[in-house]
Amino acid sequence: LNKPEWYLTQVLMWIGNHSKFLDEKIQPILDKAGSSVNAGLEFSRALVMLILEKLATDIPCLLYDDTLFCHLVDEVLLFERELYSVHGYLSSFPSCMHILSEESCFQRWLTVEKKFALQKMDSMLSSEAAWISQYKDITDVDEMKVPDCAETFMTLLLVITDRYKNLPTASRKLQFLGLQKELVDDFRIRLTQVMKEETRASLGFRYCAILNAVNYIATVLADWADNV
Repeated sequence: LNKPEWYLTQVLMWIGNHSKFLDEKIQPILDKAGSSVNAGLEFSRALVMLILEKLATDIPCLLYDDTLFCHLVDEVLLFERELYSVHGYLSSFPSCMHILSEESCFQRWLTVEKKFALQKMDSMLSSEAAWISQYKDITDVDEMKVPDCAETFMTLLLVITDRYKNLPTASRKLQFLGLQKELVDDFRIRLTQVMKEETRASLGFRYCAILNAVNYIATVLADWADNV
């Protein structure tokens, strides 16, 4: 259960190792027979069906172990990325994202994603470098003087988007978007709390850094508004 990468990598190796044989030996036979079947894709589809069976068996066993469950999701997302980008798998075919979209599994994924995102926010705001810009010494890069915590937070949101963008249904994607909106609001509350501590020094370093953070986040969110 703790090594899903073993069978996921094995399947990717089988697909890669057989592609030349399927393209050069099997596909011409299918073409000659007037079939529209793509040998390589059908081979991939059959192996992915085995993975779906395996996942359906394994997931109930590790649903309530955060570490194992997160590891499984991470490995499945890496597998899917390579399957589509390297092996040309079709989005109309069955995929692991359908298993991750099933109700019990999906709700667990959302819960765990939120838990780890909040932990990340705790660590980024308690860091000594939270209010310092990484690029403070490079003026042409640092026009907005973005504090480290704001940049890390927006990267966190971007990573979450990257993880859920291939979900098969819009309703599931919207649930993840709801999580992101919750995180933005949580971050806003945290900034407000820090700002209240700084009101006596409204021209102080941290107060200005908070304003820069808010400006940066608003600007980036406006840029993302075109991303359906």
